[in-house]
Amino acid sequence: MADTRPTRVKKVRFWRWRHNPLRRPSDTAEAWIVLATWIVALAGGVFAGQAADAAMQDSLAARRATLSPVSAVLTQDADKTPPVTTGDGGDGVVWAKVRWTAADGSTHTGLTRVEPRSKAGSTVSVWTDHRGGLVSSPPSAAEARLQSELAGVLVAFGAGGAVVGCGWVVRLRLDRRRLRNWETEWAQVDPQWRKKMNG
Repeated sequence: MADTRPTRVKKVRFWRWRHNPLRRPSDTAEAWIVLATWIVALAGGVFAGQAADAAMQDSLAARRATLSPVSAVLTQDADKTPPVTTGDGGDGVVWAKVRWTAADGSTHTGLTRVEPRSKAGSTVSVWTDHRGGLVSSPPSAAEARLQSELAGVLVAFGAGGAVVGCGWVVRLRLDRRRLRNWETEWAQVDPQWRKKMNG
C-alpha cells in the first residue's frame, strides 16, 4: 500500500529573496529597502541613543562642576507648616530667607527651601553658581545617570522611528510606481483581452 501521508509544504518567509518567475524587480528593490531600513534604524538608533546619553552626562557633569555647595544661615524663623497648595513640588518644605558668603567673600541673601520650624541662626546647605548666586541643587549622580539613560532611550526610539518612517515613505512611492506600471500594462492588454472574450 502506498504511503498516503500528506506532505508538508515548507513556508518560505523571505519570498522576495527566492527565485520566482513572478517576482518583479520592484519586489527585489522593496526587499532591499526593508532590509536597509531595519539595519539603519537599529544601528542608527543605538548610535544616536548612546551619543545622547554621553552628551547628557557631559552636560550634567559640566553643570555640576560649575556649582558648589555652601553653608548658609537662616535669617528668620521658618514657617511652622508648609503651604497647602504650592504646586512647586516642595515635599513638605517651606521657603525661608538665608544669608551666605560666596567664594569671593561677598555676602548674599536669598530664599531657599528648608524644613518647617527651622529657627533663625540654624545652618543649611545651599548651592551657588560661580558668581555666588543661589541656584537649585543639581541632580545626584544616580539621578543624572537616570536622566541621561532616559534621554538616550528617547533619542534612540526617535531616530529609529524617523528611519522607519523614511523607509515607509520610500516603499509607498514604490507602490505608487508599481500601480502606475500596472495601469499602463493593463491599458495595453485590456483591449486584446476584451476582444478574445467577446469573440
